[in-house]
Amino acid sequence: MDAHNFEKWFKMVLDKILPGSVIVMDNAPYHSRQLERVPNMSWRKDAIQEWLRSKNIAFETREIKAQLLTKFDQKKYVLKYVDELAASKGVTVLRLPPYHCELNPIELIWAQVKSYVGRNNKSFKMAEIKTLLNEGFKPNRSRTMVEMRKSRPKGRGRTEKARRHFRHNKR
Repeated sequence: MDAHNFEKWFKMVLDKILPGSVIVMDNAPYHSRQLERVPNMSWRKDAIQEWLRSKNIAFETREIKAQLLTKFDQKKYVLKYVDELAASKGVTVLRLPPYHCELNPIELIWAQVKSYVGRNNKSFKMAEIKTLLNEGFKPNRSRTMVEMRKSRPKGRGRTEKARRHFRHNKR
């Protein structure tokens, strides 16, 4: 998977969901392509100054790189392509906090499916593995999938409930 293919697929998804929907995703590199590079310590001082000028951010020419980088809030300028694309369609993207794959339901499901395939694979042939994968992903096969369906927030306020769990996404 790369950013180009993910973004192509994501555009199709956005065309099929309603404005006001919320999409939760991790921070895989192909989900997180930035619209514009934002200065960091690896940049040359003159490049940082030029970037600050382009954003009309005041600075003193004698300031060192570390001082220049404190002149702006990085979160405000780190814009991700898919987030902006979703926002243009009225859809909110919430990002899982880094290094918390346990909050990503697909990781739990994938672990169960891999375990199912490992326990039941007798011939180690691709055809059998494919069959076992399909069986492993059947909705009632996975306890996690059943529990997830039962525990989904229902009714009004579910977007707000989700937002409370993802406060780290604030710009």
